[in-house]
Amino acid sequence: MSHQQINSNSSNIPVSERYWTLVDKADKKFSKIRDLPYYERNRYDTYFYKVFKVYTQLWKFQQENRQKLVEAGLKRWEIGEIASRIAQLYYGQYMRTSEVNYLSEAFIFYEAILTREYFKEGSCQDANLANKQLRFLARFLMVCLVLNRREMVHQLVSQLKMLVDECKRTFQDTDFKEWKLVVQEIVRFLKADTVFMNIRPLRYSLVLDPHPDVLPHVAAPVARKNLRLRDAVLSSYHHNEIKFSELTLDTFRMLQCLEWEPSGSFYQSSVGKSGQNGALGSSRVNHSQDISDPTLPPNPRKAVLYRPSLTHFIAVLATICEELPPDGVLLIYLSASGASGHASSPSGSGTFINTTENIIRDFQSHTIHSDGTSTSSFSSPSDSPNPSASQNKGDCISYHNGCLQFGNRGSGGLNCIYPSDLIPFTRRPLFIIIESEASEVFKAISGAEKGERAALLLSPSCFLSVAWYFWL
Repeated sequence: MSHQQINSNSSNIPVSERYWTLVDKADKKFSKIRDLPYYERNRYDTYFYKVFKVYTQLWKFQQENRQKLVEAGLKRWEIGEIASRIAQLYYGQYMRTSEVNYLSEAFIFYEAILTREYFKEGSCQDANLANKQLRFLARFLMVCLVLNRREMVHQLVSQLKMLVDECKRTFQDTDFKEWKLVVQEIVRFLKADTVFMNIRPLRYSLVLDPHPDVLPHVAAPVARKNLRLRDAVLSSYHHNEIKFSELTLDTFRMLQCLEWEPSGSFYQSSVGKSGQNGALGSSRVNHSQDISDPTLPPNPRKAVLYRPSLTHFIAVLATICEELPPDGVLLIYLSASGASGHASSPSGSGTFINTTENIIRDFQSHTIHSDGTSTSSFSSPSDSPNPSASQNKGDCISYHNGCLQFGNRGSGGLNCIYPSDLIPFTRRPLFIIIESEASEVFKAISGAEKGERAALLLSPSCFLSVAWYFWL
């Protein structure tokens, strides 16, 4: 069959049928990429480009045939749904790459949806449509938070409050309790973060900070490698901690610290032009123009883990370390409550056990500990003829009391992160930041590294309200 015959056959298919075929194809591809992890470097870029290509075709097709599609029954919220999916793709790619241009494109699409009120029409009569509008506002809020657009954040919070109240009055048979909790979360989040609004911004800014080229460099004989901060793992776990969705206040502030700010006037003018009047022309659905300052280094990739299990946390660390470039440094930020690991010595003097020696001894004897117990793959302490075996066991118990709690305390070692959990990853350069009253026990990592010296930044054990400022 010739190309002319194929084109002739496709032209005979009604516009609406071709449109819904494209919608179905795009939905299937979107569902495959939606739940893919963010932390694997470049592994899913091919999926992203395939999904994005389909949505580009879909968006262009509905623009070119808008009148015919509307006559065939296309609703405004269905157009908004496509724009929202494109914004979600951009935001997901930002989470995978930390490239701010993707985040800015997500903002542009969401802002256009808000300006054109795609989801507003009929939301008072349809509970499903009201839920779509609520989800759109929540997603746009997250983008604005990360992009540091506080004026828009407060505008969206007001709209979210009003819409939830209106939905509760209109749809009395539908439970909107979860959305009420979402409103409470964001109000609490902003109230806690507002304290820092009138001081120096957390993220780097060309307006306030010197350019990286003028910062002092390490002398050549000292610096063995030209290392760069390439990746970061950010996680926190506290009872009733302040958060919005799965972004806690601690990880949000660290996320802001690890962003290079596009230079003020350049950034504002570029975004202002591209997002003016919420314009969403066909040119918008291309890989976004580079609005960041090309003289700044790229942002490090960031994996934000919300209350991970210990096995998931270790798996993410292993994946990132395996994919870390040769010149890369991995930053690990952990914020959690925990035990300091202090215990009484045999003489009762209450001295702190030498945890470094214990870690090395554990690895040499293949010892595994859980919740204050000690077992060996070769022999049990009770079978050992060595009189010092029980003393070593006591040392290990007191050492393993020092940890970060990433789960319920009743689960013991299953939810604890010990210094020894991080030591295998010191084969690569690590910058470890611990914010906890138990931070002191992680000093044990220093001197026990397996290949590269680890840099440690530990919070004071008695004062945790510390704002971390450091240079990329």
